[in-house]
Amino acid sequence: MNFANLAAQLNAGTILPEGIVIITLLAVLVGDLIVGRSSARWTPYLAIAGLGTAILALFSQWNNPDPIAFFGGFNGDPLSVVFRAIIALSAIVTILMSVRYVEQSGTSLAEFLMILLTATLGGMFLSGADELVMIFVSLETLSISSYLLTGYMKLDPRSNEAALKYLLIGAASSAVFLYGVSLLYGLSGGETRLSAIAAGIANGGTGVSIGLVIALVFAIAGISFKISAVPFHQWTPDVYEGSPTPVVAFLSVGSKTAGFALAIRLLVTAFPLVSEQWHFVFTALAILSMVLGNVVALAQTSLKRMLAYSSIGQAGFVTIGLIANTDAGYASMVFYLLVYLFMNLGAFSALILFSLRTGTDRISEYAGLYQKDPLLTLGLTVCLLSLGGIPPFAGFFGKLYLFWAGWQAGLYGLVLLGLVTSVISIYYYIRVVKMMVVKEPQEMSEAVKNYPAISWNLPGLRPLQVSLILTVVVTSLAGILSNPLFSLANDSIERTPMLQSALVQTETVASIPAPELAD
Repeated sequence: MNFANLAAQLNAGTILPEGIVIITLLAVLVGDLIVGRSSARWTPYLAIAGLGTAILALFSQWNNPDPIAFFGGFNGDPLSVVFRAIIALSAIVTILMSVRYVEQSGTSLAEFLMILLTATLGGMFLSGADELVMIFVSLETLSISSYLLTGYMKLDPRSNEAALKYLLIGAASSAVFLYGVSLLYGLSGGETRLSAIAAGIANGGTGVSIGLVIALVFAIAGISFKISAVPFHQWTPDVYEGSPTPVVAFLSVGSKTAGFALAIRLLVTAFPLVSEQWHFVFTALAILSMVLGNVVALAQTSLKRMLAYSSIGQAGFVTIGLIANTDAGYASMVFYLLVYLFMNLGAFSALILFSLRTGTDRISEYAGLYQKDPLLTLGLTVCLLSLGGIPPFAGFFGKLYLFWAGWQAGLYGLVLLGLVTSVISIYYYIRVVKMMVVKEPQEMSEAVKNYPAISWNLPGLRPLQVSLILTVVVTSLAGILSNPLFSLANDSIERTPMLQSALVQTETVASIPAPELAD
């Protein structure tokens, strides 16, 4: 093979956005080594600039005629472009909200940024990985970086405990996932590309064997851990409560988005023979996640822990789009994850700001906050109402699109359960809003009574203010001006050949009468 053919097969330009993130990571590392702790004044903005450039590079590849790279190991199709952009955006907002938090803890900001960029890189590669080895390496890059971020506050016993729990459960889930994909490798006759695996299993003549079903169950277990679906959610509340809050914000969006990207690509491409089985399993996961996540959130006294259970319930809502297995279903997943990025990170920005000023995240301590900090009260109110699905905010249209796609696909029971659990979720979101706004001056909490004078001149507070305002503005406007996002989500599905061929195949199988299938 000559050099020209090798370069064409590699098609390295497809991973230009990831290359930009790698260069940014190295620049932050070298800058910190040369300058030392004083690099904290400019490294966050360098990281944000690098991630912003990567997002621009992503959308320059929207109409890429040849998205397959690295001998079929990576697919830069429009679906992966959108998911990679969501992960990069979540990293940008996380950096904005983490500057003051990390500096106040006395730890190195540059090291934090390097690990965060590595996790972002793992998530971006996972969103486009189309081959088993690349999937696993990307998954572990994201996972190991997440463990390091979780235990980043080394002097905080809660952070150490959260990291240890996350590491132990995460290592077990990775082992289970690896065993599942190794079964796929064997059943397909030694193939590692997802499309070749499906063809190898179909040509092998084994049909729906017990080995294929076990591989499916193990693969779903690994995916469910990443998206925090019940019953693979055990790590979520404790890790969210003990981890640094900016890390929790990234895990709730970036890691979850990468998990859903993996779910779509792996299940649709490699498991077409057992599509009924994985639909059944994910239906059970969606039901359990929506019920447990939203019901248990009612009893929480910590806002951080409440948002942890809320994210479990949100994973159940997004799973409805995956189960629908239609153009509208997948597009509704993309749209919801886009708006979830801003409304959830906005809530965490407000949580970080309040905890920095008061040292607590107890819901009862928010009583009367509107009298001392109207901006924080407004920002948190908008984001919580959007998470609850209250119009005219973005979350309402996201849930409407998901439920409509599910209803069109005949998932009537699942949609009705989603509506009921959404109503339940509104109660615990409104409880926080009521605590901030409705309380009389004499009912003000001790934390709010001792609330410090509002000043944005302290190092790192200005980026946090920007992240709060940015997320609130987008959450508000994305609901009113949602058409561009709807179009983006729909185009990403219609322009992805993998999904279109899978949907056509599903419709063809569904149209064959039962006697012919039996023959």
